[in-house]
Formats: sequence, structure tokens, C-alpha cells
Amino acid sequence: MSGYSFTFHRASLVALPSGLLWWSDQRLLCVSDLHLGKSDRIARLGGTLLPPYENQDTFDRLASAIQILAPQTVVCLGDSFDDLAACSALPVDIHTLLTSLIAGRRWIWIEGNHDPGPIELGGTHLAEFKLQGLTFRHIAEPSATGEISGHYHPKTTVSIRGHSVTRSCFLVDSARIVLPAFGTFTGGLKTTDPALQNLMQQKAVAVLTGQKSLPVPMPSGRQKTNS
Repeated sequence: MSGYSFTFHRASLVALPSGLLWWSDQRLLCVSDLHLGKSDRIARLGGTLLPPYENQDTFDRLASAIQILAPQTVVCLGDSFDDLAACSALPVDIHTLLTSLIAGRRWIWIEGNHDPGPIELGGTHLAEFKLQGLTFRHIAEPSATGEISGHYHPKTTVSIRGHSVTRSCFLVDSARIVLPAFGTFTGGLKTTDPALQNLMQQKAVAVLTGQKSLPVPMPSGRQKTNS
């Protein structure tokens, strides 16, 4: 597994290159900000049209990870759908495949700001989920510790072998983990943004996604690395 392994509040976790978080001891897979139905919502509101394949692309990547890891629990950290209407508008084939993924395992939908209520799919719907001292929620609470959240879609720019590279990333410090957005077309917030600078500790690590997970000090500007 080419992920970044680390210990967080006595839990052995892996930040996977795909942007998923894996807790092997609990057979738990965590994903944030799928934003399924984004192109549908934008079209419905008369915005600039996006390519309509984002549901399939997001789903295929998630389904592939589930097939490989066989988690017993899947935690979706909110904004799984771009809005509640987008859930209802899922194509029949995606709805059927998602239902098949949920079957036979514990599937937890955490409320997000885009999908604040229950959806007409299987699984458990919660405002937050706690397990062995860790709290899973959508938006980080500044005073929290042992927290795993999403919402911000963090990304960062570093120099790798002389080339400037921007990638989505995990943010990790001693109090919290912020996951990158997993959905296609979700965009991102730079680590230099005050919202993330004020949230994360000074020695926070950014774990870049891509072909492999690459941990670097969380940049406040541009960070060089020879990796």
C-alpha cells in the first residue's frame, strides 16, 4: 500500500493516494466530499455546464477502493451529494451500484452543509460519529481534538524536482485530520488560506494525493521537496 501511515490518538491510519483514509484495525474506510450530482445541480440552477460523467468517475474510484480493501465500515464525512435533490436525481445505474456497495456493511452518512438531512438510501445518518476516541464530523471545530473532518477541500502547491505541483491533500496535526475532497470537479482551498492557517497547528503536515501519498510540512507559502 503506497499510502502515508501514521498514528493519530493511538489509531494506526493510512492516508491513501486516492484521498481516502484507511483504519485497518477497524476495517474502516473514510471518504469526504463526494459531491455526487454536482453537474446536475449546476445545470438545474442554470450555471456553466460541466461534463456529465462526474458521478460515474467518482463512484468508480470509490467502488475500486472498496473492492480492494473490503471495509466493514464506510464513513462519508458529509457533502456526499451536492444537494438533497441531486441524490434523488442520481441515474438509476449509479443508484443501484451505490446501494450494492452499502449492502452488507456499516455505512454512515455524516451530515454536510450541502446535504444536511437524511437521504433515500440505506445506511445510518448522523451529525457526527465517534469511535475509540475519534470523532468524525463534516466541519472541524477549532477546540476539538481527535477529530476527523472534511469540508475545506484542502490543496497545496509544492516544488518537486524543480516543478511546481498543485495537488489536493490531507492536513494532519496532533488534534485533527482534514480530508481532501474525493469527488470529481470539487475544486479546493489552498493551505495558505486563513481558514486553514488558523485551524491547523504550526507543525501540521500536508499529505499530497496522487500516484503516492507525499507528506510535507503544511505550506504557508511554497515548500520545496526533493522527493
